[in-house]
Amino acid sequence: MTVRVRFAPSPTGELHVGNVRTALYNWLFARQHGGRFILRIEDTDLERSRREYEERIMEDLRWLGLDWDEGPDVGGEFGPYRQSERLAIYWEYAQRLLEAGWAYRCFCTEEDLERERERARAEDRPYRYSGRCRHLSESEAQKRADAGEPHTLRFRVRSGPIVWEDVVRGPVRWEAEVIGDFVIVKSDGWPVYNFAVVVDDLLMRITHVIRGDGHLPNTPRQLLLYEALGATPPVFAHLSTILGADGTKLSKRHGATALREFREQGYVPEALFNFLVLLGWAPPQGVGEVLSREHVLQLFALEQVSKAPAIFDLQKLKWMNRTYLKAKPLDELVTAVFPYLQRTGRLPAAADAATRAWLGRVVDAVLTHLDHLSQIVEETRIIFEYDLSAALAYPEVRDVLEDPGALDVLARLEQELADVREITTETFRAAVARVREQTGRQGRALFHPIRIALTGRPSGPELDKLVPIYEIGSTLALPQPIPSVRERLRTFLTWAERVRAESPSR
Repeated sequence: MTVRVRFAPSPTGELHVGNVRTALYNWLFARQHGGRFILRIEDTDLERSRREYEERIMEDLRWLGLDWDEGPDVGGEFGPYRQSERLAIYWEYAQRLLEAGWAYRCFCTEEDLERERERARAEDRPYRYSGRCRHLSESEAQKRADAGEPHTLRFRVRSGPIVWEDVVRGPVRWEAEVIGDFVIVKSDGWPVYNFAVVVDDLLMRITHVIRGDGHLPNTPRQLLLYEALGATPPVFAHLSTILGADGTKLSKRHGATALREFREQGYVPEALFNFLVLLGWAPPQGVGEVLSREHVLQLFALEQVSKAPAIFDLQKLKWMNRTYLKAKPLDELVTAVFPYLQRTGRLPAAADAATRAWLGRVVDAVLTHLDHLSQIVEETRIIFEYDLSAALAYPEVRDVLEDPGALDVLARLEQELADVREITTETFRAAVARVREQTGRQGRALFHPIRIALTGRPSGPELDKLVPIYEIGSTLALPQPIPSVRERLRTFLTWAERVRAESPSR
């Protein structure tokens, strides 16, 4: 038997991490068993379904590295793969159930049903449909339908338990009496979710249904439908809920939850793939948690997935993303960060080889500070912005302004660099060494004023990396010119003199 699994999102919004984990586990299971991974679009919610969401879902899945063997864009022998294109198929199966006595026409209005719900609330009991139309004769029901009276089709639920062996949760038992006869086709002719899903899974020969445990209440209804259709149901595996760090169900209040949001923030697909697979499954002890796609395919086992809720630990995701970023080739990182800096107006629309090489230095200087790539904008302010008026917000800057020895260091460094033909890391170090000999200052007393003067900040990347960045950057045709090391020293000393002169304490 060929393993066949499906991921069936509704195109009513962005893909959230819970959906993506479901897709990932289905993909892994199919690839491990040499099976087929099917993408089916469940778009029967006509008001909310949008084709653009469908396209974004497919784009996001491909970005994560999940490919499918059958789907709306690639076809397959069991299509169509959009539910909205399968209405004739659903109606054919609804007729089968109606003719076999498993379904019946229900003429209850919404007002009738609401009165039943109110009665259940008043009696403090769970609501289930009373079955008032269950005993209508076929002739009477047909007559009312022929007269144009609106009606739904309901499934006639049998009595007795419904049991199945769930791969994740183990044996599950559900009493049919608590379900009540449920609608399978609405009055407008559109199928209800549970009915459409069973027909699709049956005809697409789905062997395993791997989905979130929010679908647990749907499973007994679907099993009853398989039973009525005389079909063998697939194997079910219900994945646990994903919780936020506070133990509540993951939602917007925990921050980003949609895959596209993480993409836009600059998380890389390898990190998200690795992180998501660990939301419910753990590799063997001693293996570690940073796993390549190939390693995951070797180790993952659906029967080892935990039924306990998974915790979405954002700090762990950041750590994992940093790990993958540090392992990436520098040229690949340059390509990845370019759009973030270009959108802020710091880089031109296209970069020549010299600009790309310089940007490689920039990325290398700040990489250890990046949890995700969009942070490049904030972390490179120290390179692209030189705002001494904002520098006064730092107490360390005021300390330098009030320290004559610190200002002497800067004045001497400016003099030492004046005749240097090309300021490189090496020539800069040599000039600083001469200033150390002249002033007797060393360590923080020597280097801290220099950092303050060059960057306007008390901390940041290594000066050995910043100096060539400033020098080379000053020669590039960037939208906002970058001051050279000499220009920064000169500007700072002039500014310091003015600030000191204007200080009330002087």
